[in-house]
Amino acid sequence: MGAAQQILKGVFGFDRFRPGQEAAMEALLAGRNVLTVMPTGSGKSLCFQVPALVLDGLTIVVSPLVALMQDQVAALRLAGVAADAINSSRSRAENVAAWHRVTAGETRLLYMAPERLMTEPMLAALGRLTVSLIAIDEAHCISQWGPSFRPEYADLSRLRELFPGIPIAALTATADAVTREDIANRLFGGDVENIVLGFDRPNIKLTVGLKRGWERQLQDFIARHAGEAGIVYCLSRKKTEECAALLSANGTKALPYHAGMDKTERETNQNIFMTEPGVVIVATIAFGMGIDKADVRFVFHTDLPGSIEAYYQEIGRAGRDGALAEAHMLYGLADIRMRRVFIEDEDAGPDRKRREHKRLDALLGYCEAPTCRRASLLDYFGEKTKPCGNCDVCLDPAERVDGTEDAQKILSAIYRSGERFGAAHIIDILRGTETEKIVRAGHDRLTTFGAGAMRKKSEWQSLIRQMVATGLLRIDIAGYGGLGINDTGRALLRGDGSFMYREDSVAKPAVAQRKSRATLPDQPLTDEQMVLLGILKDVRLHLAKERGVPAYIVFPDRSLIHMAQRTPRTIEDFASINGVGAAKLKDFAEPFLAAIAGAVQGGS
Repeated sequence: MGAAQQILKGVFGFDRFRPGQEAAMEALLAGRNVLTVMPTGSGKSLCFQVPALVLDGLTIVVSPLVALMQDQVAALRLAGVAADAINSSRSRAENVAAWHRVTAGETRLLYMAPERLMTEPMLAALGRLTVSLIAIDEAHCISQWGPSFRPEYADLSRLRELFPGIPIAALTATADAVTREDIANRLFGGDVENIVLGFDRPNIKLTVGLKRGWERQLQDFIARHAGEAGIVYCLSRKKTEECAALLSANGTKALPYHAGMDKTERETNQNIFMTEPGVVIVATIAFGMGIDKADVRFVFHTDLPGSIEAYYQEIGRAGRDGALAEAHMLYGLADIRMRRVFIEDEDAGPDRKRREHKRLDALLGYCEAPTCRRASLLDYFGEKTKPCGNCDVCLDPAERVDGTEDAQKILSAIYRSGERFGAAHIIDILRGTETEKIVRAGHDRLTTFGAGAMRKKSEWQSLIRQMVATGLLRIDIAGYGGLGINDTGRALLRGDGSFMYREDSVAKPAVAQRKSRATLPDQPLTDEQMVLLGILKDVRLHLAKERGVPAYIVFPDRSLIHMAQRTPRTIEDFASINGVGAAKLKDFAEPFLAAIAGAVQGGS
């Protein structure tokens, strides 16, 4: 490590290692494999670049993007390091010359795309050289569970057999626990040292808003950041052009950047952004890989990103100097529909599409987080934190309403159906919807069947997303998207704790509108109805104890109030009560009707 320290200072000009770097370098220099997960801007590249210069021989670097490898090669060469790239953007003569430098032992780091590296001629040629280290950048691309899976990366799993004894470094900024495990198994057969730094970037203020005229919202935001450098992300190339024109017309120096532009124009705009102060780049996701501009003060998403991983990587381009920065995202129903369409139109199998839908669900849960937004974001990556005080939910919390009873209904439906079904199925149980799947599984006989008939499907969806966001529930992305209950959720199910939800995300419960059902009158209960309500609560408690369930599982208060107001006398009357589904009609009509009849008869 003494040699590494000398190279760090002598070649790269840094006095000390950043967190995680020294541990990664030490492992590689000792011949061990390393999977390094570090936030964007934390110096991942040095983890393999420094060992490459300590070790004798050639280091092979796998990089997914031509532009990214060109930038890294250029940066290394500026630092006096003999680095080369062989890729499709260079002429054959240039690639041949680069290869001659490699075979002559002049090149220390050789950058290639995976599809070029894994050809048989290239592998055979490299096998005749002294390869000392292999580094795989953007390693999440190898994982079938990740949102950025690239088939050409899959073949890299052969490297450990083709180059036995050669340490391999896999590096990424975005990988949840499932993705990390998949990378470890595919690339290393499990034989790897994991170095996972915290994902938190506390200097970035996190804010999210519903779209209510994005042009005006963007201009108002930019006005608060006048004269500051920033990135605005748009979903389409057309919108990128329109957005840059809009900002320019209003006095902001804004430049477009997307893959459809002429390469020279794109590079010119990037250079202006990198060198001139106060420039705003308006881009698709084509912009940002490898960009290291320290003073980006904001990142603004005019549209919903594709996943939490994508969002995290994109906002990570702000505030790399450690000073305050802001990440603001707009989203709306049209965004959600568009993202769903993108997933369905992807040339992928049903398993991948299902996982991508669940990733989108997780992002929506972040958008609707009822508590600290940063805690929700970090929880997705398996990291716990206290409320941050630097997000919109902490700084200006929306009105929150006690949704403990509804959360317990959700938890109970998940628990009683085996913790293996997705949100749609759980909502069908709660709303008493007799689908073929519900009936086949026997879930129409669950005590929770129909317990949430008074809420709309969209309301239950938002509540479930908020419960995922607060860590009560988890989504099994690696499986079939089933909802599972975390420890805090189990505690809530037992009656320990409470759940507060954002009222601006969930409409107030609507009474189920069915032909045979009347809406609840608004007038307060009479004295006689209050007495009957007390009797009905006693019946409910008795039935709940018999079944070993919380009282609300039998019926919520709202249903009992409706009974007290309507005083049903027949099975048909009881079926018209709010919250009475087929199973509850069968199981509970008799004792409640008997109690009502007795109370009415006793009072007459």
